[in-house]
Amino acid sequence: MATQSPTPARPRAPKPSNTGQERIAPINNERISFIGGGNMASAIISGLIKQGMAPRLIDVVEPDEEARARLTAQFGVTTHTSSGPALDASTLLVWAIKPQVFKEAALQARYYTKSALHLSVAAGIHTDSIVRWLGTKQVVRAMPNTPAMVGKGITALYPRSDVAVEDRRRVESVISSTGEHLWVGDEVQLDAVTALSGSGPAYVFYFLETMIQAGSDMGLPREQAQHLAIATFAGAAELARKSDQPPEILRQRVTSKGGTTHAAIASMEQDQMRTLFMRAIHAARLRAKALGDEFGAS
Repeated sequence: MATQSPTPARPRAPKPSNTGQERIAPINNERISFIGGGNMASAIISGLIKQGMAPRLIDVVEPDEEARARLTAQFGVTTHTSSGPALDASTLLVWAIKPQVFKEAALQARYYTKSALHLSVAAGIHTDSIVRWLGTKQVVRAMPNTPAMVGKGITALYPRSDVAVEDRRRVESVISSTGEHLWVGDEVQLDAVTALSGSGPAYVFYFLETMIQAGSDMGLPREQAQHLAIATFAGAAELARKSDQPPEILRQRVTSKGGTTHAAIASMEQDQMRTLFMRAIHAARLRAKALGDEFGAS
């Protein structure tokens, strides 16, 4: 195993980020391999193919037979049961696997991938660990979220200092197929990103569940309650995106003293919902850190 190199100085994060307004040139002519073929890999593959990338240029290493069959049928990509010489031709590898199996998979693939650029979407695994396992410093770490599956994701990226600007642009080309992105300047911030936007869709779904159930309890047909709740979240999010006012002001504008919204907000404040919600998000951050400490320690 290669000896661990001294940790380089942290790089400045590149300023450009995709906000949905700028067009980033797609990657069409290089071979990309995915280690892992789950939901996030599928979201990225789908986006790349929609951008014009040929499925024949995409390989996926996925041990599960059913998942391999699905990937081949859905996208027409080439699948493999394990890492091997087929990875030699890949110039970019996307690590879309669970943190628990990252080390084993990396040690298996390292002999075929040292000349490639590596993009990890595995939660919690630090780049120091990835560099040590793969024997290369060409590593970018990402934290996407599940709306990437419909092209509406937001991904935070952190590059090792050895990753050249043009290689960061290659990563942007891949990630932009799933939605928006931004760069962070310190890797530790990815734990906060994981807690905020990585896990964030689940918080939205949790509140949607609650609103739908409340609507149903109050006599609305469940289908109508669901329609109303989802449209409300989508509309409020779009209003917040387009407004030059912070969410606090937008909330105050629809919270007339003595009105129905005021009654609901007052009830939430009495139950300390803000404190409880913030505590939950901090718990997610601590778990993200623990994953890296647990599975990236050796």
